[in-house]
Amino acid sequence: MSFRAGRAISLAFVGALLCALLACSRFGHRDVRAIVEGPYPKKLSEWRLFTAVSPALRPNRGVLPYDLNTPLFSDYASKYRFVWMPAGAAARYRGEGVFEFPVGTILAKSFAFPADGRPGERLIETRLLVHTKGGWVGLPYVWDDQQKDATLQMVPDPVTVRWTEASGRRHDFTYSIPNANECHECHDRERVMLPIGPRAANLNKTFLYPDGAANQLERWRAAGYLEGLPENAAERPRSARWDDPASGTLDQRARAYLENNCAHCHQPGGQAGYTGVDFRASQKDLARLGVCKTPNSAGNVAGLLYDLAPGRPDASILIYRVTSVAPKIAMPQLGRAVVHREGVELLRQWIASLPGAGCRAPSAPAAAVPGS
Repeated sequence: MSFRAGRAISLAFVGALLCALLACSRFGHRDVRAIVEGPYPKKLSEWRLFTAVSPALRPNRGVLPYDLNTPLFSDYASKYRFVWMPAGAAARYRGEGVFEFPVGTILAKSFAFPADGRPGERLIETRLLVHTKGGWVGLPYVWDDQQKDATLQMVPDPVTVRWTEASGRRHDFTYSIPNANECHECHDRERVMLPIGPRAANLNKTFLYPDGAANQLERWRAAGYLEGLPENAAERPRSARWDDPASGTLDQRARAYLENNCAHCHQPGGQAGYTGVDFRASQKDLARLGVCKTPNSAGNVAGLLYDLAPGRPDASILIYRVTSVAPKIAMPQLGRAVVHREGVELLRQWIASLPGAGCRAPSAPAAAVPGS
């Protein structure tokens, strides 16, 4: 064997070894790419957010994982959230609302479900929210069957999801991935696209990082990703965890659930702001929450009279909508194909606990004046 042939074999062996170590994917160890205008990469790997995808997403240098106290329910999917900002750039802290993020920020959220019939999970999609020169842009990337990479699909096809829990409960449904235009339906405020989840109250929690547990807000500041964080921890708001009674009262947990599952639309400036219902946790007016409020928009509400009927969950339009999966009835309208049974039970308990002697019968509409 010639020296050249032997060298070629050696190089091939080294290449095969590196491919095995990197799961033969395009994910490597180069720095994250800051892309602030189109065209955007066709493959998720081209952003360089992750150095590996198996057995789990491994963030690249400067990419911070994070979690939320009370997240949006998405058909029982596991969600893996990450944030990255350009060197020298930081978000500005806000006690209310989302932080002011610098141009170049990337918020990544990956959705996964248990793999049917085998250990581990199956990645379905990774949504990127990128702060570009022209504002925030939503980019949906759909994972291939081999779980090697995800491809940008502006109008993704639905995905069949099947798995069985250890208890024997079977899940079998069609999972819909919002297209790029539908991102605006949840993320728009006054027709301006903004993030939803990364707010001080929802980020103020302990997260288990590879080097140990730490408060997320503190970690963001230490990484240079957050400016203006109050030094006094007592001045930082903290949202209750919807499923943890130790984190707050029934009212606080239900309000946190509504804020993170409904308020992105149901607030002034949101897509459903016209309904007059405001589900933000900061809203203190019970009437604005929908208590004894008749709906002011058209739609099938099964003859129910009030958005929230104190003490009567089954007489409340809210429960009717969150227990439905029918188009034009179910709420939220996007991102949910199954009923969140545990979340519904929390809302039932909360409505049953609301004070009040009942709602008065709504007034009949005024008769039309002839000729008017």
